[in-house]
Amino acid sequence: MVKDEYARVKEDTKGKEVDLTGCRLLVVDDEEINRDLLQRRLERRGFWVAGAKDGLEALRLIESQPFDLVLLDIMLPGIDGLEVLRRIRLQENLELPVVMVSAKDDSQGIVEALNIGANDYITKPVDFPVVLARIRTHLSHRRARAALRESEERYALAVAGANDGLWDWDLRSNRIYLSPRWKAMVGLETEEVSTETGEWFNRVHPDDVERLKSDLDDHLNQRTTTFENEHRMMHADGSYRWVLSRGMAVRDTAGAPYRMAGSQTDITARKVYDPLTGLPNRILFMDRLEHALQRFKRQKSELFGVLLLDLDRFKIVNEGLGHNLGDRLLIQLSRRLKTCVRTGDTIARFGGDEFIVLLDEMKDNADAVRVAERMQEALKKPFHIQGQEVFCTLSIGIALSTTGYDHPEDVVRDADTAMNRAKALGKARHEMFDRAMHTRSSQRLQTETDLRRALERDEFQVRYQAIVALEDKQLSGFEALIRWIHPKRGLVNPDDFISLAEETGLIINIDHWVMREACRQTVEWEKRYGPLTISVNLSAKQFAQPDLIERILSNLEYSKLSPENLKLEITESALMDNTDKAADIISSLKSHKIKLGLDDFGTGYSSLSYLHRFPVDTLKIDRSFVSRMDQSGENAAIIKTIVALAQNMDFQTVAEGIETDSQLASLKELDCRYGQGYLFSKPLTADEAEKLLQEYRGAPKV
Repeated sequence: MVKDEYARVKEDTKGKEVDLTGCRLLVVDDEEINRDLLQRRLERRGFWVAGAKDGLEALRLIESQPFDLVLLDIMLPGIDGLEVLRRIRLQENLELPVVMVSAKDDSQGIVEALNIGANDYITKPVDFPVVLARIRTHLSHRRARAALRESEERYALAVAGANDGLWDWDLRSNRIYLSPRWKAMVGLETEEVSTETGEWFNRVHPDDVERLKSDLDDHLNQRTTTFENEHRMMHADGSYRWVLSRGMAVRDTAGAPYRMAGSQTDITARKVYDPLTGLPNRILFMDRLEHALQRFKRQKSELFGVLLLDLDRFKIVNEGLGHNLGDRLLIQLSRRLKTCVRTGDTIARFGGDEFIVLLDEMKDNADAVRVAERMQEALKKPFHIQGQEVFCTLSIGIALSTTGYDHPEDVVRDADTAMNRAKALGKARHEMFDRAMHTRSSQRLQTETDLRRALERDEFQVRYQAIVALEDKQLSGFEALIRWIHPKRGLVNPDDFISLAEETGLIINIDHWVMREACRQTVEWEKRYGPLTISVNLSAKQFAQPDLIERILSNLEYSKLSPENLKLEITESALMDNTDKAADIISSLKSHKIKLGLDDFGTGYSSLSYLHRFPVDTLKIDRSFVSRMDQSGENAAIIKTIVALAQNMDFQTVAEGIETDSQLASLKELDCRYGQGYLFSKPLTADEAEKLLQEYRGAPKV
């Protein structure tokens, strides 16, 4: 049957011009002129073409995006084309056509490439019409194979459907045939089932009936081409099973439906088990937790505990290894965690990189701590994923039945509170929920509520810290810093609300307000004391906003501040969250003559490649290096390296946290140009900052 289907597919496409516009090609050639020429000629034929200058770049591109065909030069720097081909095939990427490009006399390389799994070859100098013809041939064959696979899948689905429950509905008589398999799915004998459609609908869960009827109505009235619906069916034992019903109507010449037939598949396992790890999912876990809670209410000796586990820094693993390898890590992690619990306990995947454990019938509360310690000990060994060693840690929150609960959701809530506490205390640890945590959580919620009202109630202030040229101690500008004057709590430390503002998104409007106020104040000072720069911090959330540039330009227009005097400061991690978008933003800032500073440099990625890609104006040396200069020669060496790097790349350097004359002298000796810290001034109110301006620049202009 497969041969017959393939012949039919070939016959259908025989003699037809297959439209290959938009097919994605990758050209791998270390000679730029060859690569670019071939790219341009192929693009003029309607192909989408990417280029790679060596094997490693080619493999990265193939892993990160789909291609329909690769033109691969055998002779490449580093790893050659044969090794690239071998790695492609080792990754089970067997469907991707690879056409090798070889010198005419390299028959040995061609033979080896074909043995490895190349689909074809062409020789240099490249004859473009031949290249184009071979590309079209391989892409057409690939389309035919895809059509064959689709046909095979349809056939496989039909075969599988025969093992599912079948139904055939006569719409004119409103009677329905239900196959023995359909009846067995709901635990009924043949003679127990009526041929009336009510037998079907009466067994559907009340919450699902209206949606089921609506989907049927959409199909019968030709609003959908097929019918498909997931719903719960009552089993003879009183429980509900999840099923997937699919079908299609048969219509008369006038388009009116007179018959509808389809299948029913039991999908209960898919609904209550995580498809990636095979563990119970949230639905099944909460059901088991409900039963454990009810047992504890009846018998207080039936202790249980819930452990909520979150994989630390999993986002970095996903970004570094790719989502496919990230999924493999989760699979291996789930297997290792299962070895840490008893057979009767439940470990479930709660979503994303979160797992949750129900420890049933505990002897005492210490059992929960022992399991948490066992899990963290188990993660000290690395995971091996496609030849790479990966280490990971868990933050674990524990909630115990003895705390006293009425609802399972409350148990999970408190375990989550404890887990967040573990993360806040440094990750890779476990924390037991207690009432103090609940109090802190409530206080945090109150802080969030107050924070939402702080802007409208005008409770924020901008404080200004001087930035000084170290060589002559001239004041060059200020950094604007946010302060919150709470009506009851007084001055709130930024450490107590900035992270919360970032989590809730409130930081976006706060950043906007600080920038507008700082720009306005700077213009007022410039009128009296001459030019000043103002540095304003941008949160990662603000930096990611699509209207960032418009907001900045709006602030400049409002305040009349010259763009050259505004410097935006952002952390390295914010740039790295979305490098492509960050590059566009920096380019736009440059075009408007706005400066950009990299805050806390040396504590994050500090990658030279990213510095080349993001041409900032200033590197800000983190205070942690400056504060330990007197005790550690190593920190001085780091600062010297950063300053030299900045000079080579034509960046300025600003050192934070200067507090002593010794630090100032050392920084001047290292040729750091600017600095700020308590040696010059603490963060000042606007009035205090103006007095400082008078000290540095004399009486104001009239």
